[in-house]
Amino acid sequence: MAKAVFHKNQRVYVKSVGTWALIEKVKPQWVKDVEEPVKIYYDCGLGRDFLAHELAAEQPAEADTGQWRLMRLKNKWQSVEECAHHPVPGTYPVVVTDTRDWGGWRVPGAEYDRDPARIEAQARMIAHAPRLVALAEQLARAVAEDPDAGEEMLALARRAGELVRAVRNLPAADAATSNAEATRLAE
Repeated sequence: MAKAVFHKNQRVYVKSVGTWALIEKVKPQWVKDVEEPVKIYYDCGLGRDFLAHELAAEQPAEADTGQWRLMRLKNKWQSVEECAHHPVPGTYPVVVTDTRDWGGWRVPGAEYDRDPARIEAQARMIAHAPRLVALAEQLARAVAEDPDAGEEMLALARRAGELVRAVRNLPAADAATSNAEATRLAE
């Protein structure tokens, strides 16, 4: 017996065609005197029906931002001699936020050439930002769970919580609730 793997209006990758499509209809194939369908076909509007093994579901976007890394690309516009004053001559930093080595943060060559040390520091800061946010979250959580935390630790945890909220861009109502909770913990 067959069970539906996909549902109507779901976005799927059609392997045999090599394109993305929406499932327009789910078509079960019934046999007389059988309670469940024998096969399930999917109409994607591409001229024929497909079976589940010919389709692939869209993967949800990764919430894990900890995979950011610093990569160096070759400077195409200047020779190594022209950029000898750079920290790593002939290259520039790129912060890659995708697993496929693209997407992320880049800086124009002219801006990098103006102040390479500043751009290098910014690249390192951006590449390590997800881990710093996770550390701030852990600090705030650990202090909130510790009834014997001193005033200094509570102040640090409060600042860490504010930074995390700023990064996560929580609405003001949620921030007010979190501030009230932090004040309650400090008492």
